[in-house]
Amino acid sequence: MEEKKDLQEEKDLQEEPGTEETSEEVTTEEAATEDSAAKTEQTVEEDESESDEAGESAGEQEEGEDEAADSEEEKPLFGKKKKKDKKDEKIEELTDRVQRQMAEFDNYRKRTDKEKSQMFEVGAKSILEKLLPVVDNFERGLAAIDESEKDSSIASGMDMIYKQLTAMLEESGVKPIEAEGQPFDPDFHNAVMHVDDEAFGDNVVVQELQKGYMYKDSVLRYSMVKVAN
Repeated sequence: MEEKKDLQEEKDLQEEPGTEETSEEVTTEEAATEDSAAKTEQTVEEDESESDEAGESAGEQEEGEDEAADSEEEKPLFGKKKKKDKKDEKIEELTDRVQRQMAEFDNYRKRTDKEKSQMFEVGAKSILEKLLPVVDNFERGLAAIDESEKDSSIASGMDMIYKQLTAMLEESGVKPIEAEGQPFDPDFHNAVMHVDDEAFGDNVVVQELQKGYMYKDSVLRYSMVKVAN
């Protein structure tokens, strides 16, 4: 009986270390399981953070693409002008209208100045033309004075008035037309008589019957002349 007990105790002693080893193995497996679980959780967290960062970068990229698209929409296409605002169109319209009115006013001013000048020329020409018979009468009166009376006060007074009148006409632009001895020119001469005279050539003014005058560049009165055939 005692030998059986001793054998039983030895078996129990042999079994106890095995039990401790088993418990240590179980503890080690649990620790490994916990470590793997922790690593799995860390991996999941890293994956989630990476996915979040990827999502943020993708969102930033999308925002950048949207901003680029908006900027491209704002920029006009090559070869096409950006549509003008109504305010700019109105400014251009008013500016064009003002420029047109200024041009019309300038043309009106030039036209009225020209008309005024022409009216003045016509009026001056009409008055000067009426003075020409007075000049003719002075010339006839001076030509009719006898040689013995040319030194008289009356003759001297007539001569002074005649010179003053002709000087005033010359200052106004009135000049006599050269006729006698000149070729006949219908633009300046009015032929009222024709004579056969071998001393003169054909169509040469032989005698001036009435003096003609020019007012600036126009004929104030044609010369009345006798022309040789």
